[in-house]
Amino acid sequence: MKKLVIAAAATAVLAALAGCGTENAADRATQRAIKPVKPAVPEQTVNGLPGMPPVLNPKDVYAADRPNKLSPVVKDFPSRVYVPNTESDTVSVIDPKTFEIVETIKVGRQPQHVVPSWDMKTLWVNNNRGHTLTPIDPKTGKAGKPVDVHDPYNLYFTPDGKHAVVMASLDRELVFRDPHTMKIQHTEPVSCYGVNHADFSLDGRYFIVSCEFSGELLKVDTEKMKVIGQQKLPFDGAMPQDVKVSPDGKKFYVADMMADGMWVLDGDTFSKPTLLPTGKGTHGLYVSRDSKEMYVSNRGEGTISVFDFPKNKLTKKWKLPQGGSPDMGGVSADGNTLWLSGRYDAEVYAIDTRTGVQIARIPVGSGPHGLAVYPQPGRYSLGHTGIFR
Repeated sequence: MKKLVIAAAATAVLAALAGCGTENAADRATQRAIKPVKPAVPEQTVNGLPGMPPVLNPKDVYAADRPNKLSPVVKDFPSRVYVPNTESDTVSVIDPKTFEIVETIKVGRQPQHVVPSWDMKTLWVNNNRGHTLTPIDPKTGKAGKPVDVHDPYNLYFTPDGKHAVVMASLDRELVFRDPHTMKIQHTEPVSCYGVNHADFSLDGRYFIVSCEFSGELLKVDTEKMKVIGQQKLPFDGAMPQDVKVSPDGKKFYVADMMADGMWVLDGDTFSKPTLLPTGKGTHGLYVSRDSKEMYVSNRGEGTISVFDFPKNKLTKKWKLPQGGSPDMGGVSADGNTLWLSGRYDAEVYAIDTRTGVQIARIPVGSGPHGLAVYPQPGRYSLGHTGIFR
């Protein structure tokens, strides 16, 4: 009899535990109703050019360019604005804190652009008619011995860092050179006139080049160093200038100073482009630090148009007081200032990117052109006045 009592008591205790425990009938029903969560799928990686640093974000090629995200290579460099004065054969060096010229560097004949090297340790001044490149040490601001390079109108670097690409405008060549010694590795003749500006695809496997004097575009295979596509822009008298890829890599934008707008095309298919009017004398293209906007300099009317990438449209236009000729430049490391050369007015403009207000107008030498703001965020440079990834 005593054993029956104990057994009954044990059964009661178990029943009580089941009633207030972690799993009852209702819990089991709830668990059956909840669908298991699938593990997160990692973002698809980009099959980039061999040797190229991996793409940080497949949806944003400019992900490394966030405000003040300076590489250890450049973090101790003094902040400066380097202005090549094409007709004065000098580079004006501006302190962006005081808006004053702190040094004037004598360089070769007709300096067109100041270009950060792939490893970001050197600034190369493209002396177009002097047929030299002048190296500047951005740590000390001192110029080194010029290097003989024929017809260096503009300069780029392949994403893998293996080649410098000289835009030999009058020679009608793309000249691939050693990125340090500048010795020729391969010369690619072109049939268009005035190879000028360029930008690379998201995966770095090709780049689009503008041909200013014949109104054409080229598509070039980076690894093979070969032109694989060529097309004439559908505008009589077209003069394409700066080139930029969209953050998601799906589109290329090409400024055209005669068509007064940007050509928009699919780089992968190298399709026929469409024109988006922006303003008279469209020239330079610069992406904001958050990758949401692009600043478009309209040299012929003294304005800057603002293109919104997510909205796919122009949203603002800023007008320079007393006009001007905004040309080439770059965005400050913190993203708050757009710096542009005034090509025909011997001056430089500093514009607040939050308000569009001109905050400085600085006299420089004659014919200021491819201005470089340095240092800037990013892991490596693709050239021009600063295209960073």
